[in-house]
Formats: sequence, structure tokens, C-alpha cells
Amino acid sequence: MKNRAITLKETVEELMRLSPIKIIISNNVSKSLVVKRIQIEKKERYYQAASYTATQVFHKNLDEEGVKRLCLDELGENFLQLNAWTLSEEVSIKLTKKRKVFFDIKRADNKALAEEVRSNNRKKNYILEEGRAIEPLVDMGIFTAEGKVVNAMYDKYKQINRFIEIIDDELKKKIITHLNIIDFGCGKSYLTFIVYYYLTQIKKIKVNMIGLDLKEEVIKKCNEAAEKYGYDTLSFELGDINGYYAPFKVDMVITLHACDRATDFAIHNAINWGATYIFSVPCCQHELNNQIRSDEFSLMTKYGIIKERFSALITDAVRGNMLEYMGYNVNLLEFVDLSHTPKNILIRAVKNPNKQKFVKERAVEEVKRMMGEYGLSPTLYRLIVEKH
Repeated sequence: MKNRAITLKETVEELMRLSPIKIIISNNVSKSLVVKRIQIEKKERYYQAASYTATQVFHKNLDEEGVKRLCLDELGENFLQLNAWTLSEEVSIKLTKKRKVFFDIKRADNKALAEEVRSNNRKKNYILEEGRAIEPLVDMGIFTAEGKVVNAMYDKYKQINRFIEIIDDELKKKIITHLNIIDFGCGKSYLTFIVYYYLTQIKKIKVNMIGLDLKEEVIKKCNEAAEKYGYDTLSFELGDINGYYAPFKVDMVITLHACDRATDFAIHNAINWGATYIFSVPCCQHELNNQIRSDEFSLMTKYGIIKERFSALITDAVRGNMLEYMGYNVNLLEFVDLSHTPKNILIRAVKNPNKQKFVKERAVEEVKRMMGEYGLSPTLYRLIVEKH
């Protein structure tokens, strides 16, 4: 097929047969296109595609069929050139403006490139290591009975580790021997069990942990699982986030997808208890979407999808600032959640008794200005202002 016109489908199928280790799709058909270049690299179990805009990069994991579809979708439609490298060849696909396809393969020594890719793909040292018999991960179908990651569950394995890493980043800053923890809206408690395992078995911290949910059947099954695993200081209770009474001094509060205002009630409870650590992944956020309006910035509210996303971002920004106002150091981090949804912001707040007054006052003033501009009345603001 060297240097002759053939179909695009043929060229891409031949490319994938050669097992490329790196692919670059370039030469935009129009300067107005947002994505300027796509780079695809072979990982241990999959390919990773990186789409580059002028200021950002977006990643997606693909199997071989997904790479083939991506190349076919992008070439001709958005790009006119593809360059790829295998262990011993360099491949190019070029399209003319009339979409005539040319394909070329030439021999090349790509050992240095292969070593670079291998170096980039060397196994990450995950906190939850493969080879350990972590019973909850086996029951979730993420580990085999031998402690190996199930291929189809590798993304979920990385996501769980990501949550644990975010917690570990804070806990490793000081020596901690004991933690009392509340997990609000624990649901089936996959993450609850893993956090408990990480703290007690890996960090060797003494833990008292309670998972709270509104579903009686879920609570029953979770308590049975805790007993099965021998997690004798982990229990589950039936109850509402709003107004829950904690039986001990709370050090840490976790929420994973507490829906809409439930996240606000959980954060408010955590603040009232003086919890040192708050790790919260919000879920659906309808409250401000139903309130938001603006004459000055109506372009942010006139399109439904923009309004929805903007309202969600404001909701979490307000939560972050109100936590700052109440004396916490706050980070809003990207977190790819366990159910592969767009809800990927994690709020990490750590109590700082030395928080400067002007920083706290500035945080709440920023919230007030946002509320005034868009006609908002956020639940967490009301809870805190009325209480304090």
C-alpha cells in the first residue's frame, strides 16, 4: 500500500494491525477548530488519547477498536494527517483537500521512542496494591480472589485509588493515631469499606466509623458485610443527614454523591462538629439552577446546558468559600468518580485554627456579591449565616 491512493478505512485497519505505540493526528482542516492535535499512546492495558486545545488537554482511555473509530472519525472531518510509530516502522496517512488518501510505511528504529513510552507507562505505586487480598475489592469484582485487578475494572481501580490518595495527601502531613469518621449518604458503601481498610490496615490508625443512609435494606446488608470482613469498629445506621446526632467527637466527614442540598447539610454538620477533615464529592445540584437569573450576564443563563453547568460550578464555589469563611483551607480537586459520570469535583477542606480574619471575610463577601448578581440564596450560606 506504499505511496498509493486507497480508502481511509483500509489505511486505519492496516495501521492498527501493526500495533502502533504512538499516534499523532494533526493538520487541522480549519484554524477555528477547538482541538488542535490528538496524541495517542499505548499503555499497558489500553490506549490513552490526549486531545490538545490551545490551553487544555483532555484524556480518554480507549481499546483498539476505540482508537480505530477515533482515527476514522477525525481524519478527513477535522484533520488531514496522521503519523504513527511501531517498534520498527514509521507510518503516515495524508489526505488532500479533496480527501484523497495516501498511505506510507517505512522502516525505522524506534527503540528510543519505545523506551520512552515504556518509561511513561511504568506501573504506578498505588496505595491499594495488587497482590493484596482486599476482601471488599474482591466482592466488588475489582480484584480476583488472588488480588489481581480484573482487566475490565482497571479504570474503577484507579478511581478508588484516586480518592484514597486525596485523603492520604492530608493525613501524611502529621502523625495520627485515632479518627472518628462519619460517611453521609453511604449507599452500598463501596468507598466506606475501602476507606476503613486503608486507614486501619495500611495507615494503622484506630478508627470508629459510621455510615449513614436512608435505605433500611442497604444498611442491613452493609452491617452484614462489615461483620463478614471483621470490621468491628465500622457500623451503619439508618438516618437523615439533616440534623443527625453524632455519638462521638467527629474528626472526619466523607460524602460521596449526597444529592443536591444533602451535601450542604453534611458540610454544615461537619462544621458544627468542628471536624478537622471534610472530603465531599457532590451529586446533582438543582437548587441554584432553579434560582439563577441575571440582567447583566444573561448569556450565562439563557442556554439550558450552560445554565446547568454554571449553576453547578457556582454551587461548589460557594461551598468552598463558606468553608474558607468558617476557618478551613479548601481545595476543589478533579475526581473521576466511581460511576463514570461528569460529577468529578471533590471538595477537600482541612480545619485551620489560624485562618486570618481578612481571608475569611473576603471569602464570604465574594459569596454575597455572587448572590446579589444572580439572585441566589444557597442553602449552605443560609445555614451558616443563621447559625453564626
